[in-house]
Amino acid sequence: MSDFVLNDSDTEVDSDEDLQEAFAKGLLKPGLNEEIEKVQKKYVNNVADLKAKLKEFELKLPWVETLELVNSVAPMAPDIALQMQQTAQRRKNIKENTKGNVLYDPSQDPVLNEFKRENLIHRQAQAAVIEGIKRLKDLNIPTKRPDDYFAEMAKSDEHMQKVRKNLMAKQAAQARTEKVRQLREQKKIAHRVQVDVKLKQAADKRQMLEQLKRVRKGKSTDLDFLDDNKGKNNSKGNNTTVKVNKKRAMKDKKFGFGGKKKGSKLNTRDSTNQMEGFNSSAKKKPFNFKTKNFKPNNKKPSNKKNQRPGKSKRKGSRK
Repeated sequence: MSDFVLNDSDTEVDSDEDLQEAFAKGLLKPGLNEEIEKVQKKYVNNVADLKAKLKEFELKLPWVETLELVNSVAPMAPDIALQMQQTAQRRKNIKENTKGNVLYDPSQDPVLNEFKRENLIHRQAQAAVIEGIKRLKDLNIPTKRPDDYFAEMAKSDEHMQKVRKNLMAKQAAQARTEKVRQLREQKKIAHRVQVDVKLKQAADKRQMLEQLKRVRKGKSTDLDFLDDNKGKNNSKGNNTTVKVNKKRAMKDKKFGFGGKKKGSKLNTRDSTNQMEGFNSSAKKKPFNFKTKNFKPNNKKPSNKKNQRPGKSKRKGSRK
């Protein structure tokens, strides 16, 4: 078996140095990589031909069909100007604080420039709408849909009623949830206020007891805290309305109240010696209990006679 031997002439590859030397001597000829001459393009602004071509395909239509408007931008609103100024100041503070003492240029800020660009487009559209509506009104062209205009709906009335019911149910559920949340918050606030009041009362009581203890031990002689506490109680009592028990008031007016009750109606030396209103010459006729008209238990006399005879008489009549 004979070995296959490659020819050195076939496998020889030119190095970069050999190629450079051949290029310098002019031995390299153009092949696949052919050099092309660069031709500089000339731009011609032929205004006359452009205008002529424009007149060829220009459609002469009324303004209502095209609604073309060329106008300036509308004035900027004061709140938008203030917002833009605040945004610029905020961006300036951020840039200077993050990158050190660097001079901030608002015109080079992309965020602020984007905001200004959007505002400019909005103002341009606003001015166009204002002028366009004015022209349409001058031409007596309506700009609003009439009240009796009915458009064909993509959905049926039944479907829209279902959608409306679902929306109303969701709205009612949200309102109910919000009301429950508010009630829960109010309860929490009321409980917190009540706890704070009790803690304050306990602190005041503790402070008063400590001051009273100091007075008892002789470490202090100041009793002004008692007057302060009394004033607080009086002010608290003035704010609350006290209900008056009419029955209790009548009893107090009739029998009196307060003081000693036992033996209050017994005669004393002064009451015995007091003879005002006593008339010894007055003669009163004593009451006769044996009269016919006397009835016990304050019963009024009756002139009606009993028509029925007694039991004994009835028995005698039967015999």
